[in-house]
Amino acid sequence: MPDADQNVDQSWVPPNRTLLIGGADVEPEGQTWDVVNPATEEVIATVGGASAPQVDAAVAAARTAFPTWAALSGEERSVHIHRFADALERASDKLLPSIVNEVGTPVALAEYLQVKMAVDEHLRWAAEAAKTDRTLHLGEYDKPVPTMSDVVHDPVGVVAAITGYNYPLNLAVFKFGAALAAGCTVVLFPSPRTPLTTLFLAELVKESGLPDGVMNIVVGGVDVGKRLSSHPGVDRVSFTGSDGVGAQIMAQAAANLTGVTLELGGKSPNIVLPGVDVQKIAVEMHLRWSRNGGQGCAALARLLVHDSVYDEFLEAGASAFDQMIVGDPWDRATNIGPMIRPDHLASVQSFIDDSLAVGGSKLLEVTKPLPEKGYFINPVLLGGLDPDARAVQEEIFGPVAVILPFKDTEEAIALANDTPFGLAANVWCDDPVEARRVAERIRAGTVWINGGGAMRPDAPFGGFGRSGVGRELGEWGMREYLEPKHIQWRI
Repeated sequence: MPDADQNVDQSWVPPNRTLLIGGADVEPEGQTWDVVNPATEEVIATVGGASAPQVDAAVAAARTAFPTWAALSGEERSVHIHRFADALERASDKLLPSIVNEVGTPVALAEYLQVKMAVDEHLRWAAEAAKTDRTLHLGEYDKPVPTMSDVVHDPVGVVAAITGYNYPLNLAVFKFGAALAAGCTVVLFPSPRTPLTTLFLAELVKESGLPDGVMNIVVGGVDVGKRLSSHPGVDRVSFTGSDGVGAQIMAQAAANLTGVTLELGGKSPNIVLPGVDVQKIAVEMHLRWSRNGGQGCAALARLLVHDSVYDEFLEAGASAFDQMIVGDPWDRATNIGPMIRPDHLASVQSFIDDSLAVGGSKLLEVTKPLPEKGYFINPVLLGGLDPDARAVQEEIFGPVAVILPFKDTEEAIALANDTPFGLAANVWCDDPVEARRVAERIRAGTVWINGGGAMRPDAPFGGFGRSGVGRELGEWGMREYLEPKHIQWRI
């Protein structure tokens, strides 16, 4: 990737804002809206959405392309996906400013987490996974007559991939990478808050030579998303976003008995067990849950800290808050960018206000002046709240964490599992045996121990409860786009 400070046009936004349907650029016919840079409040683009007939045309194009794409060998699909990854890699100097300008992600975070990881790790992994022979040979069965059986896996068909605003490239790659590798065709629909990066992918689809209709891109508002998720020509809906919208999409898909993969919200616990050196972990913990302005579904922003280290942990955390710099996402010193829109900023502020109104308090807070423009808010750690308080139970999706003390490990596990969500968790513990015991009792799709590591492309990601249905990434994510078929013959 080029050096973002020297080789990237920081003001660049994608100039081509047409739809991609059946391999052709199509002028939008639906409602138009402004895309606003959340750090400057400047309108950086005006985008037109798809009309209902254009949504239908995109699904029809994917349906037409499906038999030929599905009939390719895994090796042939792998070549196409690698070529697409090559095109994304060459365009990294444009993908980066597109994301920074429409999302507000600080550049130091965006260049790896939003761009390089998505292409070099996740999309390349999917390209290689396309080659895997998933045939399962069951062997002989002798009742009532001898037979042999294989289980093969067919692609589901047309996938509606609906992505969230916070990681526009990653979330798209997580979906279309696995879907294309499995032999499915795709209609990609981004959040209307951040459509520019996805629309730019249309140019790269054509540059890479991906066959016409295999990838189609439409944008728009709620009407477009509803038509797509309820479309009889769609065989699978994959959505990333809030649990409330996920429930609506699930209901819309149910009209056609269409399967869904839903990666939804979280209220992820960060558990600090007794004996841990909190001086070593406090800064890492706080800087992690607050990254991307806390706009991450797996943000570990529910801090559960043992009584014996609670006061020391708060003292150590002050250093982390001193290191939080809120402001211009193009400044490499910045690690907290803006909220995506004014209404979301107001929502985050409401959690703080409601917490203070019920007896909570700000235990740690960044108090530096905020930029005059932009949808910024200073990070806060809230304490003194009951376990059933709104800020403890609901996803905030902003740079606001809550802390609760606990007396023993059993209470910590109970608190960790005491929300309707179950996306991720982290356990800090010096005893690896005890850490593993606690991790296995937490109801979450991913549990890190002592900070874990980067998101692996070969490991499943998803959650329990209101955190979703199904999994993305790894072999588990591939299987969301495959149908098992039993073939049996007499011998």
